[in-house]
Amino acid sequence: MTSINLFAAPCTVPVSVIDTVSFAGNEKTKVQVMLRELTFAPGDSIATSDLDSVLEDNRKRLFNLRLFHTVDYTYTCEDGRVAVVYTVQERFYIYPIPIFDFADRNFSAWLERKDLDRLDYGLLLIQKNFRGRNEELRVRLQRGFNRRIEFTYRNPYLVPKLKLGADFGVSDYRSRTISYNVINHRQALYEQEKGVPIRRSSVFGSVYYRENVQRQSIFRMSYHFEKISDEVSELNPLYFGDGRTSRESIRLDLIRVVNLRNNFVYPLTGSYFELGAGQAFFLENSGDAFTAFRGKYVRYLKLSEKFYYTVGAEAQARFAKEYAFTDNVALGYRSQVRGYELYVVGGQHHALMKQGVSREMLKVEGIKIGFIKNPKLNTYFLGKGFIISFSYGRKLVTSGFQLFHDRLCRLAVHRVR
Repeated sequence: MTSINLFAAPCTVPVSVIDTVSFAGNEKTKVQVMLRELTFAPGDSIATSDLDSVLEDNRKRLFNLRLFHTVDYTYTCEDGRVAVVYTVQERFYIYPIPIFDFADRNFSAWLERKDLDRLDYGLLLIQKNFRGRNEELRVRLQRGFNRRIEFTYRNPYLVPKLKLGADFGVSDYRSRTISYNVINHRQALYEQEKGVPIRRSSVFGSVYYRENVQRQSIFRMSYHFEKISDEVSELNPLYFGDGRTSRESIRLDLIRVVNLRNNFVYPLTGSYFELGAGQAFFLENSGDAFTAFRGKYVRYLKLSEKFYYTVGAEAQARFAKEYAFTDNVALGYRSQVRGYELYVVGGQHHALMKQGVSREMLKVEGIKIGFIKNPKLNTYFLGKGFIISFSYGRKLVTSGFQLFHDRLCRLAVHRVR
């Protein structure tokens, strides 16, 4: 959404100069946080014909910080000198989110068993825009079938002059069940009567070079401790390999992200690119080191006023002398395939391609709750409306000498902004 001051004299010169940039509505967010996202600064020259598109592109950058409900802009122009004002509506930044979820990988897997004991519950507390600097704190306390404790902290402006950010986190996970094997592409589960069959604990820290909200390079180092019960090792001695019941590892990951989508949450146009390389080292001979490469690219296109097209692909390649069962994963784990929720595919290398056509059904931008006076809380923004989409996908997976090739079709309805 854009807004231009109709009483200002239009820029008639071929090149305009940005005189001032100011912000309104940012009660908590620091001005420096927003200035860092802009591609221009006072004193910069911009071709007058490109002025509106440049201001609109920067409005999208500010909106994709995910700190504001809305971002608008106005500008005035006098003698070729432009004064720009971005007006924002801040969100409410503390989110206490109840956890009530299925303990299985997805709803279809849970529905197959229909076991009400296989539920997780707890609380996820998120503090966004901590200190007004776009920092984020997360605390997760989860009980039930799967127990999880997590704490993460993210600071995108650790060293602003060098455009360096950082994050840090610790977690502990314990479950009453474990997928100890895969038979006919279905998980074989073991539930232990006393104690837990699997425990995973980790600590990680990341440093990332943040050019802007759209382009980031991340280096992550993490420590992992994993332990299974003796019963699991007896059921599958290859779970960690050689009948081990525990292992420790240090993992290094380098990731590059270029996110040029119009909206990071509900994209309709633009593109997304991610490329990563990782190396795992196992301590005290508790496993065989492996190297992994992964990539993802998605393109979003507007076909007409209400029709949109999406096409994308992702792939992974992993190399090691020997693979533990828990590391031999392809589709159905991190990479989900719609329509095949009950199945998993093991493998070191895999590729997945998806495409879809979407059509806008409704256009209702927001719902306002009249009895709540706080503008941070009284409006629920729906965006452009609802989309009905038809998706066609294709998967290609290599697992040893096996090759799986299939197609899928799916109808879905979702909200867009």
